[in-house]
Amino acid sequence: MRRLSAGLTTGALLLITTACGTSDSGSTEAGASSGGVTTVKVGLIPIVDVAPLYLGQQKGFFEKRGLKLEFTAAQGGAAIVPGVASGQFQFGFSNVTSLMVAQSNGVPVKAVANGIASTGVRGKDFNGLMVKKDSPVKSAKQLEGKKVAINTLKNINETAVRQAVRTAGGDPDKVKLVEMAFDQMPAALDSGQIDAACVVEPATATIRSQGGREIASPLIDIAPKLTVAMYFTSTRYAQQNPDVVKKFQEATAESLTYAEAHPDEARQIVTTYTKIPTSVLDQVILPKWPTEANRPSIEALMKLGEEDGLFKKTPDLDALLP
Repeated sequence: MRRLSAGLTTGALLLITTACGTSDSGSTEAGASSGGVTTVKVGLIPIVDVAPLYLGQQKGFFEKRGLKLEFTAAQGGAAIVPGVASGQFQFGFSNVTSLMVAQSNGVPVKAVANGIASTGVRGKDFNGLMVKKDSPVKSAKQLEGKKVAINTLKNINETAVRQAVRTAGGDPDKVKLVEMAFDQMPAALDSGQIDAACVVEPATATIRSQGGREIASPLIDIAPKLTVAMYFTSTRYAQQNPDVVKKFQEATAESLTYAEAHPDEARQIVTTYTKIPTSVLDQVILPKWPTEANRPSIEALMKLGEEDGLFKKTPDLDALLP
């Protein structure tokens, strides 16, 4: 598949990580502690997926365990991985493919808590492969020779697009992938800069509000109820700060459970860290927020990643997953 990059690719970022090594700064590596509260920096993508952490912070789930979260926005998991590995962040949010790519490149990462899962319902997932309203493209097969946006290369969305095209009977190697931030995709699609976009909420709802159409539910083409992303840390941080990691795991699990049970609150808090208009908010399809990862779905994702040549060596899921 031809890839047109609008920024640093995963490989380049991982090379930077390897060159920089891990931070020697104790305060950066461990997080800052004051008055019994440990402040940890968390790298996130400004999308619906991470609503539980914002809710958990608001509801005091982290505070009651002596943690305060400082959020930093990034374009995708491929950009967050180097930040966690170098000690810039203590924790991060990443799609599972980017974590497997990192591990296969020798980057010391460890998933510590579940993130999100697909709804498993075609046409009603938080992720979609979408085209503008007047596009002649009716199926993923017709994306051969077309320009399709994903947030970062060599991540779960690359696998998803390829599998959607494959499932529709097309040749994924004939699709042109371009890197683009999720929040830039609706305008790029509407202007004709790209032919299709693999988007997640709230960009999915924005495209629907513009009259855009979904031609595939690509995450579901990978596996039913796919574990899409997880929260992670560096193996060094996990070894040196097991108590902080345990508190983060417990607070995140409580946050996921709360968000799943209170969808209106989860939907509302998205407006505090994204630019989604209130008028579009009701159209947002929320992901599932289970507390446990679906390992068989991750194994299916890994197999596709291997077939597409994303990994230098087979990822070790026993070492990577909690």
